[in-house]
Amino acid sequence: MITIQDFKKVELIVAVVRSVENHPNADKLFILRVDTGEGGERQLVAGIKGHYTPQELLGKRIIIVSNLAPATLRGAESQGMLLAAQDGEKLAILTTDKDVKPGARVG
Repeated sequence: MITIQDFKKVELIVAVVRSVENHPNADKLFILRVDTGEGGERQLVAGIKGHYTPQELLGKRIIIVSNLAPATLRGAESQGMLLAAQDGEKLAILTTDKDVKPGARVG
């Protein structure tokens, strides 16, 4: 169990997917460019390639962890993490049900 203070340290925000590319060094990874509003654009590397096509992702409002330390995945820097739920082989990205602006806080 964590405290509410621990949970408040995690910054969850809405981001809009602006571009999707295949990762040049990995079969299951996409490189996404997302708009985080006033936080600007950033790059995410996500292992969702077998579950979504680039066309399905473009324009989608997703939930990301914005204050995660950057990590390099197969040579590409990821500047955050998108949230997804997995049920066996099924994977679903967490999205908004209304058009809220990029950068809106979740919580």
